[in-house]
Amino acid sequence: MACALLSTACFLPSQNKEVTGLAVNLKSFFHGKVIHNKSFLRKETSRINGGHVAIVSLLGRRVQKRETVIPDPDYRIPVVLLGLAGGLTYTNNLAPAVPVGLLGLLLLFQTTRVRFVFDDEALEVKVGDQLEESGENVFVGGKNRWKFSTFVNWELWWPNFPILVYFKETQTKPEGQVHFFPVIFNGKQLYDVMVERAGPSKNSGPKQS
Repeated sequence: MACALLSTACFLPSQNKEVTGLAVNLKSFFHGKVIHNKSFLRKETSRINGGHVAIVSLLGRRVQKRETVIPDPDYRIPVVLLGLAGGLTYTNNLAPAVPVGLLGLLLLFQTTRVRFVFDDEALEVKVGDQLEESGENVFVGGKNRWKFSTFVNWELWWPNFPILVYFKETQTKPEGQVHFFPVIFNGKQLYDVMVERAGPSKNSGPKQS
């Protein structure tokens, strides 16, 4: 929200004075009143040392905020992992099947509850349909909310079938903090809003032929 204030003081030698540029005649019977017009100009007059002081304030218009964007959940990665675990189990490869299956179940659960919330100034991780606070980051500490203005770079691996989203920010620590998240959201929506809010990625964009 930006507000531009322009104040001009001028001593008027008589009771009546025309203010050039505002096309407003300030007369003595306006003394002590506040007048508003459609251009958001506020004019006030007060008597000082026998004259008048004209004060003009220009109120800037509000800058419209961007809408909050929450990419839809995407279950492809957990489904693929669970399918892979099932295939490994079918071929009696239980040793790799167990961790792959557990990872698939974990991501399936997280897909139902974790949300990336992109508001006007920051990316925040929230949980549940009610978008509750996710608490402190268990790995690096601090709130799971990072301003776009602190993003150094971000990448989406791989754009055609995104698996991981990476970004580096300087909000957590000045030298930069790296974050990795599995893409359990709609990859197209995630890419579009990241480009809009955090700027273009160096490598994740469509390749030019």
